[in-house]
Amino acid sequence: MLGIALKMLFGDPVKLAGLLLGIAFSTLLMAQQGGFFIGLISRSANIVMEAQDVDVWVMDPKTETAEAPTPMRDVELYRVRGVEGVASAAPFVQATATLRTAERRSATAGFLGIDDGTLLGINPRFVVGTPEDLRRPDAIAIDQLGFARLWPGEPLKPGKVLEVNDRRAVVVAITEALPGFAVPVVVYTRLSQALAYAPGGRNRLSFVLVQTAPGADPAEVARRISSQTGLQAHTSRALQRKTIDYVIANTGIAPSFGVVIALGAVVGVLVTGLTFTLFVNDNLRQFAVLKAVGVSGWRILGMVMTQAIVVAFIGYAFGLWGASAFFDAVDRPLSDLKGFWLPWQVAALVAGATVAIVLLASVTAIRRVLALDPAVVFRS
Repeated sequence: MLGIALKMLFGDPVKLAGLLLGIAFSTLLMAQQGGFFIGLISRSANIVMEAQDVDVWVMDPKTETAEAPTPMRDVELYRVRGVEGVASAAPFVQATATLRTAERRSATAGFLGIDDGTLLGINPRFVVGTPEDLRRPDAIAIDQLGFARLWPGEPLKPGKVLEVNDRRAVVVAITEALPGFAVPVVVYTRLSQALAYAPGGRNRLSFVLVQTAPGADPAEVARRISSQTGLQAHTSRALQRKTIDYVIANTGIAPSFGVVIALGAVVGVLVTGLTFTLFVNDNLRQFAVLKAVGVSGWRILGMVMTQAIVVAFIGYAFGLWGASAFFDAVDRPLSDLKGFWLPWQVAALVAGATVAIVLLASVTAIRRVLALDPAVVFRS
């Protein structure tokens, strides 16, 4: 019976193509938008993810997200260093400044000031140069995307001179840093340089970056820091989660992407449902013959369900391939969509949604088949 069901399905290539196109488009739209959503909200926590050697982040109690810290007093650094379980603690400053080239191009960048001595918190992936190059006078390291925006078409190379708030800055290295959420261009420099490039108020310390002692539990050290200093302390993973949750709760990103994904599902249901109903209607006489020769309604139901599942599998495969190819094409070092990808969790959720769409779209056709009178085969 399954063989007969597949012969009926592949025997009408026009309607089969319509079914596959509807499901593939729905899958592509849901997977693409789901990947966009994950990639966009993940950017808000890239600053934390890039600092791979940091165990605990300490910040002002009013700080809600890693991209918008509340400045602290410098003395907080020394208070954190006195907590048991802290092997080292380094200052970290986050600021925003405008870069200007001699060619009158400009870009707003997120300046990340790292400890002059330890360089703790820097992204370790360098395309040109090394972290040690930042010890030179007026030295900064810019990400690939920022370099491409300021000097489009030019090869990646150090030595470029910039102006930052009327001060000279020299590009000594180029990194593979992932873009930020609010400011996509990322610049690393020593703390002393960052304070000069982006002057501010009396309190300038954004975070204290902690490396825990060997064998110490970072989560326990974070709780100890919060208890003894009154500051807010989180492990790197916890701060990533906190930042992403804040973006989801306080922006319209989640509802916006949710509407588009829902529209994709609705389009899939409508197109697939209409096409599948037409397909079943064209094969009603064949189903009636099967009923007339004694095939049970349950076996016929199994035939229809097999057709629906096969269509869902093939359509999903085409849609997922299209979404994967899209993200492979846009995730390039010099692309504005750098860092966007398709997580396997999104692919799995879309697979479940595709099966649900096909089954929902098949309800009308299934009811028509189950209610079919075998006598229709004897009518003219």
